[in-house]
Amino acid sequence: MGSFVCCFCYRTFIFANNVFSKTSNKWFNSWCCKRLIKYKSIIFGSIGTIVETSNIQRKSFNKAFKKSGLDWHWSKTEYKKLLEKSGGENRLSKYANKKKIKINTKKLRDLKTKFFNDYLKKNKLKPRPGVIKIINFCKKNNIKLGFATSTTINNINSIFFTLNNTINKKDFNFIGSNKLVSRKKPYPDIYKIALKKLNLKPKECLAIEDTEESMKSALKAKIRCIVFPGKLHQHKNFKGAYKIIKNLNKKKIFTD
Repeated sequence: MGSFVCCFCYRTFIFANNVFSKTSNKWFNSWCCKRLIKYKSIIFGSIGTIVETSNIQRKSFNKAFKKSGLDWHWSKTEYKKLLEKSGGENRLSKYANKKKIKINTKKLRDLKTKFFNDYLKKNKLKPRPGVIKIINFCKKNNIKLGFATSTTINNINSIFFTLNNTINKKDFNFIGSNKLVSRKKPYPDIYKIALKKLNLKPKECLAIEDTEESMKSALKAKIRCIVFPGKLHQHKNFKGAYKIIKNLNKKKIFTD
């Protein structure tokens, strides 16, 4: 079968070379020997797949610690380790246990969220490279869009606000939140809800995630996952990922 395809491509190339322009040939060389994949939905996972906020979140945690009278400070190195645990409240619990201190993790998480949202309301951020093009491509081609986040609704609203209408809530057919699930990633719960709301099967979708924990959530839901690592996650192996990419583009997502 492989030989047949290559032979066919070669003959078609000869034809294209004689008939079509150089632009057409360039397109043909890029796509002819690759299998096009038809997805019915592209599901963005964590906030970090759309916009880079890791360092802003780290600084927001540190402000919350200071405000609460805690002598904690999360450096970039420390925070990178803590990001192995999904969910801010889970990270706080892990760190408090390490320090052997009892704290109200929800109250501290909520204070961090306030500082984080305050920053986003005062500053405009740009989406990560390629995100807008993929969203526009999906909209033009009737491919459903999902946002399988399990963060707070306040965080979600602040993210769309800081993106300054470059990406809107209405672009998505499904948007998750912490109100929909009791178990965070790597549990597959939010993806299973996304599949139900989108009325699709796992094999009809592609997930895009930025962390190892979040990737596991998609894989446990039996959804193929491309990893688009954030700045603090590029050192990971991402075993089980369909692809690991540095930037989003149609060719990397829609060809085998």
